[in-house]
Amino acid sequence: MKKILIVDDNAAVLEALSLLLEIHGYQVVTASTPKEALQIVNYQAISLVLQDMNFSADTTSGEEGKTLFFALRELNPLLPIILITAWTELEHAVALVKAGAADYIPKPWDDVKLITTVNNLIALGEASATHQSVKQQSTLYDSAKQAARSVGLVYESAAMQRVVDMALQVAKSDVPVLITGPNGSGKEKIAELIQSQSPLRHAAFVKVNAGALPQELIEAELFGAEAGAFTSANKSRIGRFEAANGGTLFLDEIGTLPLSGQVKLLRVLQTGEFEKLGSVKTQHTNVRIISATNADLASDIANGHFREDLFYRLNVIEINVPPLSERGDDALALVQHFLPNREISLTGKQAITQYPWPGNVRELENACRRVDILHPHGPLNADAFGLPSSHSEDTVLVKAGSEPTEAEIQAALVRYNGVIAQVAKHVGLSRQALYRRLDKYKISYKS
Repeated sequence: MKKILIVDDNAAVLEALSLLLEIHGYQVVTASTPKEALQIVNYQAISLVLQDMNFSADTTSGEEGKTLFFALRELNPLLPIILITAWTELEHAVALVKAGAADYIPKPWDDVKLITTVNNLIALGEASATHQSVKQQSTLYDSAKQAARSVGLVYESAAMQRVVDMALQVAKSDVPVLITGPNGSGKEKIAELIQSQSPLRHAAFVKVNAGALPQELIEAELFGAEAGAFTSANKSRIGRFEAANGGTLFLDEIGTLPLSGQVKLLRVLQTGEFEKLGSVKTQHTNVRIISATNADLASDIANGHFREDLFYRLNVIEINVPPLSERGDDALALVQHFLPNREISLTGKQAITQYPWPGNVRELENACRRVDILHPHGPLNADAFGLPSSHSEDTVLVKAGSEPTEAEIQAALVRYNGVIAQVAKHVGLSRQALYRRLDKYKISYKS
C-alpha cells in the first residue's frame, strides 16, 4: 500500500484529505509542521507528499511552503510533491512546479481531479521504479542489507541505512575512520562492517576497548612491553599494533586514551613507528585505524584532555551513529531479531517504538533476554518488556504506519461487544477507517 504524507496546519484539511485518500486505498500519514514532515520523510517510505504553502497564523506569503519544498527535495529528489495553494500563493506554486513540483491544486480542491492526479503520479512512480537505474539502487540496497546482516547489524530505519551506505563507501579505502555516537548504539558493529567489506577483510582484525583498561596498562596493550617494564610484566608482551600489522585495528572509547598514549598513537599514525614499553628498539607497523568514541572530543580538545592534531589524524572520515531514540523502526526490528517467532501486541509495538531506550541497543537486548526468561510463552505486551505506556490497554493509539490485523480487529470486537467507537479507539483507527477494514475483511458488526 502506497503511503502519502499530507502536510497542513489545518486539522480539518488533514482529516478531509486523509479520508478521501484512504477511501481510494492509500495509507496516509499527516504532519502539521514542516519539522514533522521532514522527520517523517527522513524515517518512512513516503510515495507522495501533499503540502500546504503556509504553516504560521496570519502568514500568506507562501515562503514557508517554498522552504519546505526545497528541504523535501534535498532529502529525496525523486519524491513527487503536490502543492496545496490559495490564490495568493499561486505565483509561488507555479514557480515551484517549474523547479520540480509535480503539480499544484487550489483551495477548495476538486476531489476527482485530486485523486486522478495522485493516481497518475503514483502510477508514474511505479513505472519509473522498473527503470534500470532504480533496479540498480534496489540491488545496492539489498546488498547493503546483506552485508550488514553478515556482521549482525539489524536495522530498518532510513537514518541507519545512510550510516550503512557511508560505512560501505569508506570500507573501500584505507583512511582512518572515527565512529561517533552514544554507548550501545552500534559503533562496534559499524566498525565490523567496514572491516568485513574492506580489502583487508582477510587480514588481522584486532579490537581494543581503551575504556575497559586501567590507565597504566593502555600503552602496554597498544604498543607491547618488555619483561620488567612495569611491576606485573613478567614476560615480553606483544601489543595490539604489532598483532594487527597488515590488517585493521579498532580502538574503541578512544577518548579515554591518556595524553602519553595519544602522543605515541599520533607518532604511529604519522610514521608507522613505535617502541614497546621498556625497549629502545623501533618497530614498524602498517595498520588501518578505525576508532570510536561516545565522548565530545571537541570539548575534550578545548579542555586539554585530547590532542587536536591526533583528532584530525583519526577523523579523516567521521560516521555518526544516531541513538536508538531516533530510530524507532530499528527498535522493533531488533526486538523481532532477538525474539524471533514471538507475537507482540499493538501496545507492545507502540511501547517499543516510543520508548527512548537511553541505553540504546544494549538496553534493548537485555530487555529481550529478560522477556525470553520471564515470559517464554504467549503474546508480549508493554508490561512484559517493563516499558511505560502512554495509553492503557483499553485506549491504544497506534503509531502512524502500523496496521491492525484482521485477527486483532475481531478480538477487539469481541472484547468491546461490537461497540464500534471503543473498537476503533482500541485499534487506533477512525470509525470510518475501521468500517472500511470491516467491509474489507467481511466481518459482521453491530450498526
